[in-house]
Amino acid sequence: MKKIILSMALLLASQTAMASECPDILKFMKRKLNSQETVNFCDAYKDKAILFVNTASKCGFTPQFEGLETLYSQYKDKNFVVLGFPSGDFNQEYSDEGKTAELCELTYGVKFPMFETIAVRGDDADPLYRLLAKKADTTPKWNFYKYLVDRKGNLVDSYSSFTKPNDEQLIADIERAIQP
Repeated sequence: MKKIILSMALLLASQTAMASECPDILKFMKRKLNSQETVNFCDAYKDKAILFVNTASKCGFTPQFEGLETLYSQYKDKNFVVLGFPSGDFNQEYSDEGKTAELCELTYGVKFPMFETIAVRGDDADPLYRLLAKKADTTPKWNFYKYLVDRKGNLVDSYSSFTKPNDEQLIADIERAIQP
């Protein structure tokens, strides 16, 4: 009995230590787009630089999916990931996640992780985006607003919708963010 209690105490202590090592920006679980599968961000993205992007399927900036996929492809083996979050906050997202997934995958060949549709600003903002906005001192102004977080979970910068994925400053910031 003592061994069982000791084992449970050690397991609980190690889980608590692991949770405290996880940056606050990764202490979230989100459902993948058009799926029932959930992702624990700490398990999946710890020690990666992350570009968080609120997306929309029916927006003038929607072609940025192509550039975001290019960024992801170029840097995914260097501890970098793009995470996409469809949002209807600007009334340019399908209400059907299947249509959103189809557009991402078939039209733009998106392979970077896309997640459930969420609110990214206002009173209904998802807790993840509330935290990003607090760190950046700004909420998304429109679709395809971007937040870059380094491998330690620190905000590097936020970028307007007009900042294209191939922007020189964004790429330079990503290259710094992926450094250990």
